[in-house]
Amino acid sequence: MMDRAMELELIDELLQLKVSNAAFLDAAVARNPMRAYVSPERFDLEQKKLFRQMPNAAAHIAELPKAGSFVRKDIGGLSTLITRDKLGGVYAFLNVCRHRGTRLVDEDAGCKHRFSCPYHAWTYANTGELIGAPHFEEGFPGVDKADLSLQRLHCAERFGFVWVWTTDSPISDIDQWFDGMAPDLAGLGMAEMDIAAEDTVRRQANWKILVEGGIEAYHFRVVHRATIGPHFEDNLSSYRSFGPHMRAVLPRTSMTSLSEKGRDTWRLRDHANVLYTLFPSSQLLVMQDHIVWIRSEPISAGETKMRLVTLAPTTGPYAENKDAAHWKRNHEITMMTLDEDFEIGESIQAGHDSGANEHMLFGRFEGALGQFNRTVAHFIGDH
Repeated sequence: MMDRAMELELIDELLQLKVSNAAFLDAAVARNPMRAYVSPERFDLEQKKLFRQMPNAAAHIAELPKAGSFVRKDIGGLSTLITRDKLGGVYAFLNVCRHRGTRLVDEDAGCKHRFSCPYHAWTYANTGELIGAPHFEEGFPGVDKADLSLQRLHCAERFGFVWVWTTDSPISDIDQWFDGMAPDLAGLGMAEMDIAAEDTVRRQANWKILVEGGIEAYHFRVVHRATIGPHFEDNLSSYRSFGPHMRAVLPRTSMTSLSEKGRDTWRLRDHANVLYTLFPSSQLLVMQDHIVWIRSEPISAGETKMRLVTLAPTTGPYAENKDAAHWKRNHEITMMTLDEDFEIGESIQAGHDSGANEHMLFGRFEGALGQFNRTVAHFIGDH
């Protein structure tokens, strides 16, 4: 669980802002150049230095439930194969045969303990070793099979996810990568959740625009006026940074009904959406009884594939009396709301492409957007 003192501090902070009719403000207005959203060269840098070199939540552990389970995922434009061996360990590899370089696995998921290349039947164990190749001794004299294992990637299980990143990454310690935010993530109990519903969409917008749409409340009463907008405060939110990651809190109108007499029962998730931005590729939208995992997969500077997964608890009070229909309804509401954001995102991208503006302009109450883009610029060396 979130540290109790911090939970109360966040609620108090937002209640005080509401009473004062004030917003959570950064020190200054921020700007981000339009080339950050349209430049192919900038996009290539982001793919290489962010999406390939930093830990990505590639799969939830429910996708690899048993020995032999595997999934195929694209990470930073690279096809990868993630497996679970007979001892329960997880591995990640480039999904590329070491002979002539064809894609080894085409299936999205399944259960296999070995994989055979569709071109020449070179066969690999799910731990990566080349274990068989037709006519190998005759055709490849002096070549050691041990040198032809699948190209392995960094891989680790944390917080209910399998994290994958490339071996040339400057990041070697995933626990250090999540320093400061780990207690929050561990407390969410995502390892005890299951995938209740999911959708995948492709949108004609830069991935950063789609992230930006969720980390401010300035737009809520306008874009979401016919859906969730009336249930949230107008232009009221707060955020904290944890290294490259961020936690944003968007209070619902019910927060103002809290009474000091019941302070010991206050629970942030009952009166706010909490959004964790796990740099670079994932966001966790934490609601009262479930979590929506939003994974960005950039296709180009102007196109992004988004995977949206509702994670539901399998045990505990928030799982009681909840059936598949309940989670499906919640997922549909989330999709309706996010589609409103994504449609605006596509409109923004079209505006960027027009050349009408030189910079994006972020107000002081949109400080999380400026912070997010400074983090991107820092890690790709674009200052």
